Amino acid sequence: MSPSRRQLLTLGAAAVTVAACSPPDTTSPSAGASGPVPAKPARAVTLNILDVAGNLQLTQGMIDDFVAGNTGVIERVTYQKATAPELVGKIKAQQAANRVDIDLVLTGVDGLAASIDQELWVPLLPDYLSRLPGMKNYLVGAAAMQKLAGNFGVTVTYYPSGPLIEYLPAKVPVPPRTVQGLLDYAKANPGAVQYARPSNSGPGRTLLMGLPYLLGDSNPKDPVNGWNKTWDYLRQLGEHITLYPSTTSETMKNLANGSAKIIASTTGWDINPRVLGTVPKEAQIGTLNGFHWVTDAHYATVPRGVSTDKQAAVLLLLAWMLTPEQQAKAYDKGYFYPGPAIADVPITMAPEESQQAIRDYGRPEYPKLIADHPLEVPLGAPALVAAFDRWDREIGGSKVKK
Repeated sequence: MSPSRRQLLTLGAAAVTVAACSPPDTTSPSAGASGPVPAKPARAVTLNILDVAGNLQLTQGMIDDFVAGNTGVIERVTYQKATAPELVGKIKAQQAANRVDIDLVLTGVDGLAASIDQELWVPLLPDYLSRLPGMKNYLVGAAAMQKLAGNFGVTVTYYPSGPLIEYLPAKVPVPPRTVQGLLDYAKANPGAVQYARPSNSGPGRTLLMGLPYLLGDSNPKDPVNGWNKTWDYLRQLGEHITLYPSTTSETMKNLANGSAKIIASTTGWDINPRVLGTVPKEAQIGTLNGFHWVTDAHYATVPRGVSTDKQAAVLLLLAWMLTPEQQAKAYDKGYFYPGPAIADVPITMAPEESQQAIRDYGRPEYPKLIADHPLEVPLGAPALVAAFDRWDREIGGSKVKK
């Protein structure tokens, strides 16, 4: 998944119409939804995009530029936002009514995991792989993330993620360096440690999936039978956590106002809130001894029921988004740091505003941390859903801030 839940998106490009201001295209979305996808639509289409991952913060500039230069393919775009837990219900309701008004979904691992087994998506791959040449240039980590999506999602942005801890040095002069140290700190400071509900938080689920590596669990990929140490640790930690925010942005605000002293974080959630001023610039990050990176990505998916003309427009758009020039925009202001999913996209290709943000708020230690610690893909869809469900039932569901 933010940042996905920062809700700071500015929707205002001349070629783009915000969903709240314009009605969605209502021309029989299910008509022409089967059969081969043409090379381009017969006429310019309206694309209705749903973002449940905050991905537009990284990619809206790419989309805007494509629309501006390809008016014969896409006439206009509308945007909607929702949380990942809302995704399945929204799409299923439209499909049940045979009226699919959402043409493209931008989702993180959480939304993808919750929906693949529901058969909500058009399998764009492998049939149309040749139309997406940028996929051949994926970074190693992004290619691994693409495997998680199977044939149903296309990776558009990527980062190593976390788990990291974040704190203000004035409040936590000696931060914990081990999982036991974090637990001891929580015991000594009730309510001071926070992470958001994993099913709706990138840092929350990254911590959840990173603990089995930190604790030496028997099978980090099996939350049902292989996480005995992790579930025990989370229960112990939970005894000293007074609430679990429903969004990551809430944890950032709590860090800034002092109601939380140590929070779960990731590279992007470290950099971007400091750029935006949500978190003081002097905030620091820490790692716990023996940690593995749990990588993250955002995906583009197309709901079943979308017309083949609109699928054609989506494929052309995605091909554009996976070029180096467009991927460089994914550096943004550090939200998904680094951000690009393909190789050979240095920060020097990014817009000057992005370069300045990384110069001012980036961490010189990140390249070495990324190089020196293993990269692990997150759980696959069924396992991740099982982990979220168990966390909700046994760990924190009753203490999630509504």
